[in-house]
This record gives sequence, structure tokens and C-alpha cells, in this order.
Amino acid sequence: MSTLSLRLPDSIHNQIRVLAKKEGVSMNQLLASAAAEKVAALLTEDYLKERARRASGKKFRAVLARVPRSAPLAEDEL
Repeated sequence: MSTLSLRLPDSIHNQIRVLAKKEGVSMNQLLASAAAEKVAALLTEDYLKERARRASGKKFRAVLARVPRSAPLAEDEL
């Protein structure tokens, strides 16, 4: 486990304190969770961009062409 020193404006520090108390966790736990969520979002974005780069429009259209033509189910209608 690592230690990180972080400078925050007082207003953000106070908001973090309030939110941590509201959530019933320590400020450290709240910030660690927030950082983990951000890292996961950024890594997911990178993963999706890489998958999109390798995508084939031709193969996608071929798969769609195999979907049978039928009317939507009643529960799918708005």
C-alpha cells in the first residue's frame, strides 16, 4: 500500500469529509474508491477504443444480415 500526499482546496476537503460521513466510510476509503472508479472508467475507454480500432464494418454488417426480419414484440413497443 502506498501513501499519497494531496493538496486540496478547503471547500473540496470539507465536501469530502461530509460525503464520507454520509456514506459511513473514512475519507481515505472514499477517495480510494473514487480513484478506483476513475481508473476503471479510463481503462474501459482505452479498451473500447482498441476494440473499435480492430472492428470490421463488413463483418458487423454480415452478422446483422443474419438477424431474421420480424415485427417487434408487443412489450418492446412504447
